[in-house]
Amino acid sequence: MSTPDTAPHEREVLTPSALNRIAREVLERAFPLVWVEGEISNCARPASGHLYFTLKDPNAQVRCAMFRLKAMLLRFRLVDGAHVRVRARVSFYEGRGEFQLIVEHMEEAGEGALRREFERLKAALAAEGLFDAARKRPLPRYVRRIGIVTSPTGAAVRDVIAVLQRRFPLVEVEVMPVAVQGPDAAAQIVATLRAAGAARRHDVLLVTRGGGSLEDLFAFNDERLAREIARSPIPVVSAVGHEIDFTIADFVADLRAPTPSAAAELIVPQRDELARVTSRLAQRIAACTRRTLRERMQRLDAASRRLEAAQPARRLAALRARSERSVPRIARALANAVATRRARLGFLLRRLEAQHPARRAQLLRERLVRADAALRRLAARRLETPRRTLASLARALNAVGPLPTLERGYAILRDRNGRVVRSVAQAQRGDSLDARVADGTFAVTVSDGRRPE
Repeated sequence: MSTPDTAPHEREVLTPSALNRIAREVLERAFPLVWVEGEISNCARPASGHLYFTLKDPNAQVRCAMFRLKAMLLRFRLVDGAHVRVRARVSFYEGRGEFQLIVEHMEEAGEGALRREFERLKAALAAEGLFDAARKRPLPRYVRRIGIVTSPTGAAVRDVIAVLQRRFPLVEVEVMPVAVQGPDAAAQIVATLRAAGAARRHDVLLVTRGGGSLEDLFAFNDERLAREIARSPIPVVSAVGHEIDFTIADFVADLRAPTPSAAAELIVPQRDELARVTSRLAQRIAACTRRTLRERMQRLDAASRRLEAAQPARRLAALRARSERSVPRIARALANAVATRRARLGFLLRRLEAQHPARRAQLLRERLVRADAALRRLAARRLETPRRTLASLARALNAVGPLPTLERGYAILRDRNGRVVRSVAQAQRGDSLDARVADGTFAVTVSDGRRPE
C-alpha cells in the first residue's frame, strides 16, 4: 500500500541533464567574478584555440577553461607548473557534471610577476636615460662622512662597518635605519634619501642590504626609489644582495657594488696605500721646498750684487740736488699762475656785474613801460576809424528800420503764428492779434473785417 509521501504521481524525478542545468544556474547566480591563485597542471590547447587546464594548490584542484578570444590576450606562455592568478566565473559543465571556472583574465603570480614588472620598469627607465653612464657622478677620492641607508640589525651593515674601520678608520659613518623589505620599505628609503640630500652632511650615500629572493629585494625595484636616487645631490652607491643579484637601484646609482663589503672597499682607500701616498707626497713637498729655497737664495744674491753696483747713495744725492734747484722755479711758477688767475677773476667779476639780474630787470621794465604806451596809442588809432564807421551804419539802419515808423503812431500786427498781418484778408472776425507799438506790445481782437474802398 502506497503512502502519500511515496505516491508515484507526487514525486519530482529529474534527469541528469536537468539536474546539471539546475546546478549550473544556481552556481552562476550565486558567485560573481572571483580571483583564484594556484599552480597550472594538465594544460591542453586543442585545435580550437581554447585553453583547458587544472588550477591546484597542495589540498585541492579545479578544472578551468579559457576560450580562444581571451587566450589570445595572454602575454606569457602557459606551461604546467606556472603559478598564476585568474579572474573567472564559477560555472558547471553539464555534459560531464563537472564544476569548473570560465577564465576571463590571467596573469603571472609570485616571482614570475615580479620578474615581469622588473623588466618593464627597467626598460622604461632605460628609455628615459636614467641608466646612462654620462649622468653618473664619480665618487670623491677621499670621503670624510658616509651615510649608510640600511637595516640597523642586518649582516650587511656589520660587514660594511668592519671593512670601513679596517681600511680607513678616519671616515665618519652614520647608519640611517630603514626597513629593507616589506610594503613600507621603498617609501622609508625614499624619505631617508630625500632628507639626507636636503641636509648635505654626507660625501657619499650607500644603499645596501644582504641577499634574498626577488620578492625580498623588490623594494629596491621601486620606481619612486629609482627616481629619488637619480635626483639625489649626493653620489649614491648601491650594494643590494649578492654578486648575481641586480636591482633597479643598481642601474640608477652612481656606482654599483656586487656586495656590501665590496661597496665599502670601493668607497674608501686602503689605509696602507694612503700612508704610502702620503709619504710620497711629503717627500715631494720637502724636495720642492728645498729647490724653491735654493732658487730664492740665488735670486737674492744676484739682487744684492746689482744693488751694490748701482751705488744708490750717489744717485740719491744727485736727486736731492736736483730737487733743491727746482724749488725756486716751482715757487715762481706758482706765483705767476696765481697772478694770472687773479686777473682773470677780476675780469669775470666785472662782466658778472654788468650782467647782474637786477640791472637787467630795470632795463627790461623801462622798455616794457615804453612799449605799453606805444601799444595803447596804436590801439586807439586803429579803433577810431571802425568806431566812426559803426556809428554811421547805425544811423542808416535806424532810418530804414521799423522803430521810427512806430514812433510816429503806427503799429505792427502779428497773428497767433507770429506772421505779420499785411491785409484785411489775413484776419477774420474774432481773431486775436498782437499789436507792436513803439514802447511795447498789446493784444487786440478783430470785430469786423472790411476792405478799404
